[in-house]
Amino acid sequence: MQAISIVGCIKRKDSLCIIIYCMYDIHCHLMPGVDDGADNMEETIQMAQLAASGGTKGIAVTPHCRIPGSYQNLWSQRLEDTLSRMRSELDRRGIPIILFSGQEVFLAAGFLELLKEQKLITINHSRYLLVEFDFYESGASACQKLRQIAAEGYVPIVAHPERYAFFAAHSDAEVHIKAAGALLQVNKGSLKGSFGRTAFHTAHRLLDKRMADFVASDGHSPYVRTPFLRDVHEIINERYSADYADYLLKSNPSKVIENDRIYQY
Repeated sequence: MQAISIVGCIKRKDSLCIIIYCMYDIHCHLMPGVDDGADNMEETIQMAQLAASGGTKGIAVTPHCRIPGSYQNLWSQRLEDTLSRMRSELDRRGIPIILFSGQEVFLAAGFLELLKEQKLITINHSRYLLVEFDFYESGASACQKLRQIAAEGYVPIVAHPERYAFFAAHSDAEVHIKAAGALLQVNKGSLKGSFGRTAFHTAHRLLDKRMADFVASDGHSPYVRTPFLRDVHEIINERYSADYADYLLKSNPSKVIENDRIYQY
């Protein structure tokens, strides 16, 4: 298991200016046939093409891990080999996307032992681990689990916090989650209203308060919930600032990939 380094950016030439996109997507279900993301390699390729066309430079491939009664996807040579085949196929087709390893780990009972045994895959083998909860998990339980991960020297990144009931119910939930040592990754779809009014308002609350650390696609297919990120970069640029859009979609994700320290906005 080896980390991959990142270099370079993607440029898109418009009629009056050159817009530089160098985005990194740290949450995407791109691996074929392992969860509810891409069904096969052809869908993987279509998703990667969409991502590249939207200015994404690199993607952390994050299959669901340990969903109760469903996807397990603990570290295995099969997952490593599949990721290698994906890289080869993108290279063969000339798609300029760098793929990084990862998982979206559901924090069910026993997760800490698996983390200690290195059976969970951090993003690009860094100290950053993408995690999720049951949508109705209590805030107290979530904080306890996050503190356990932090105590092992890892930095948990909470996927789509805006979709959890305790975030919607408590306007200071993000303060407690961050005090437990976690960072927050908001979904592109939530900022666009794709997951309903509650998730939309909670997601924008996190950005309004500058408490979000990342925005990612949580891409699942080339048809809906796609990994195309240019549109959400433009939304954040217009509603907040270009600097904050770059912070959420470029600089912070790239620091995760490189295992660098994240600074609060």
